[in-house]
Amino acid sequence: MQKNNEYFMKLALKEAKKAYVIGETPIGCVIVKDDKVIARGYNRREKDKLSLAHAEVIAIKKASKVIGDWRLEGCKLYVTLEPCIMCAGAIIQSRIEEVYYGAKDYRFGADVSYAHIFDLNFNHKVQIEGGILESECSELISSFFKELRSKNKLENK
Repeated sequence: MQKNNEYFMKLALKEAKKAYVIGETPIGCVIVKDDKVIARGYNRREKDKLSLAHAEVIAIKKASKVIGDWRLEGCKLYVTLEPCIMCAGAIIQSRIEEVYYGAKDYRFGADVSYAHIFDLNFNHKVQIEGGILESECSELISSFFKELRSKNKLENK
């Protein structure tokens, strides 16, 4: 089986679904080196009661342990939602070379939707591409929030 961007994004979607099951915003991430997944993560902010527990940050921490270095050179990151500013900073700082994301995040996205962090002139330039399995990624998040609104509406009656 050929491993392409859609293949790895499907793995990130599997991680996002783990977040969905535990009531977290369904965002998932995988980090790949030499066509092998070396780390996975999904959103855990509510579960861990920690604002830093974004899928990307969790996966970066795991990948650093696997590689034995904070520099994740030669790595690709796949995430179901456009990275926020915090995650963009972590991605740049960790020296990840390529980022692929699914859906745009019009409220917090740090690529094209809200801020343009990856366009700034840092000493490390990240190649970034959005829209990988965009409809699947967007639908998962939309259905989560639709379900959450319905649940909240019932509880507030």
